[in-house]
Amino acid sequence: MAVNRRLAATTARLLPGLKQPGASGRVLEAALKLFAEHGYAGASVRDVAAAAGVKAATIYAHYPSKEHILAELCRVGHEEQYRCVRTAVLESGGDPCEQIVAYVRAHVGFHTTYPMLAVVSNSELHVLSEDLGAATFVLRRESEDLLQDIVKRGAQSGAFKVVDPWLTVAAIGGMGLRVAYWFSPAYKLSAEQVAEGYAQFALRLLAAAGTQTSRKRKHESGTRPPRETK
Repeated sequence: MAVNRRLAATTARLLPGLKQPGASGRVLEAALKLFAEHGYAGASVRDVAAAAGVKAATIYAHYPSKEHILAELCRVGHEEQYRCVRTAVLESGGDPCEQIVAYVRAHVGFHTTYPMLAVVSNSELHVLSEDLGAATFVLRRESEDLLQDIVKRGAQSGAFKVVDPWLTVAAIGGMGLRVAYWFSPAYKLSAEQVAEGYAQFALRLLAAAGTQTSRKRKHESGTRPPRETK
């Protein structure tokens, strides 16, 4: 009988900088997989310890609580997503159409490259207290503001036709978030092809003029999955 999974990914992939030697790195990786597959509430400290091959007491030597582990995963996930989209936009030039394409490619690229991290950092963010979630919420707002600024400038210049900029931002961002749940390397399209497809969907949502010109890639870095170093 097939097992219903929360997401297609089966491997917990951390950013290289988080793959620390010893118990701390193993705990983060184990927690990432368990939180992604079962949700934060569905994984206890004992579960994380067992998956990491350590005693529960060892976890507390590195993290004050299970919530602190989640806070770290949420922070680094949002930090990497924002780094990816900001870098892509800065390298794309000043045209709103090119910037949207760059943003969406990088946004989707992050979600195909680090699906478990993306799922946990977005779906479990609501669990965090105000203090532990503060840094993550700042990063989330900066990423949303960047996208909203592109949409507003495009609408003001006539490049985009939108009824409400924020609704469009929510739609574009939301499309990218769902990719982390269903994408796997076994899918018929590559990660790059999926990112390109979503970029074209975004242009259509924006009723952008001359969408075909957006296919001309001025900067190849904006079409690849995010690099694995900070």
